[in-house]
Amino acid sequence: MNPIDLVSLNFNPQSLWALNAIIGLVMFGVALDLRVSDFRGALTSPKPVLIGLAAQFVLLPAVTFLLVLVLRPMPSIALGMMLVAACPGGNVSNFLAHYARGNTALSVTMTAISTAVAVVMTPLNLSLWGGLYGPTDAILKSVALDPLDMLLAVFLLLGLPMLLGMGTAYRFPALAARLHRPMKRFSLFVFALFVLGALAANWRYFLDYIGFVLFAVIAHNALALATGYFAARAGGLGERDRRAVSIEVGIQNSALGLILIFNFFDGLGGMAIITAAWGIWHLISGLTLASIWSRRPPEPALARPSP
Repeated sequence: MNPIDLVSLNFNPQSLWALNAIIGLVMFGVALDLRVSDFRGALTSPKPVLIGLAAQFVLLPAVTFLLVLVLRPMPSIALGMMLVAACPGGNVSNFLAHYARGNTALSVTMTAISTAVAVVMTPLNLSLWGGLYGPTDAILKSVALDPLDMLLAVFLLLGLPMLLGMGTAYRFPALAARLHRPMKRFSLFVFALFVLGALAANWRYFLDYIGFVLFAVIAHNALALATGYFAARAGGLGERDRRAVSIEVGIQNSALGLILIFNFFDGLGGMAIITAAWGIWHLISGLTLASIWSRRPPEPALARPSP
């Protein structure tokens, strides 16, 4: 077994409680900007959202599995890749979609719904795809991962804070408006701490495997962005929708992934390294792609001929 598969970052119960509370607070802040209308929009125009969610929770985990079969990474790194693919969209995707001249409303809707759907789909995808690959299945069995336990954890980390945040925005809109900007800054700051903390704790191993880790993350993220874009294109969506879906699928909630690694896998080194590296790289790739798209006005959707 590779040494990186044996490294664990140990947190005492108090530290884990603090980490869980912080990610819940971050999700509460994100939810202050969500409205019931964001979900209602999926009912009035469901096609773009359904295509985006299929790319997020069906195609990306499947593509990740194929990438693992090709690269044959160390088991803990492979499981980290699968966990990243199982997470919902990250909370900077809406800004990036707007900057890229994409459909910001679609991006917001996808973020809201993918976060809610992740309560079920994140544990399900990790168990499904991790169980299909022998080396990662051995890790899942060694930690005796119970998908129901993870489902409950994801609900407490994402679902409950999201409901509380949306409820606060509905009942106290003025308070939500005042809290939104500082909470957004706080969430980005905490996310950066998560990523840097995970890298610092694994720094020696990160340096040992930096070449492979960066290659795997760059390839994985490029496939995620491409999966979103070409799934939207195959579904007949316009350019603005394609850009939004691409960014939603390519920007993952790495902070959630790190918290789950600390809670369920004792901070397994390879998983933490790949997830933290993704957390840095997807911001670089997302900003780069959005900058390129921002200089290229999207082609207008073709109007359907009148009957």
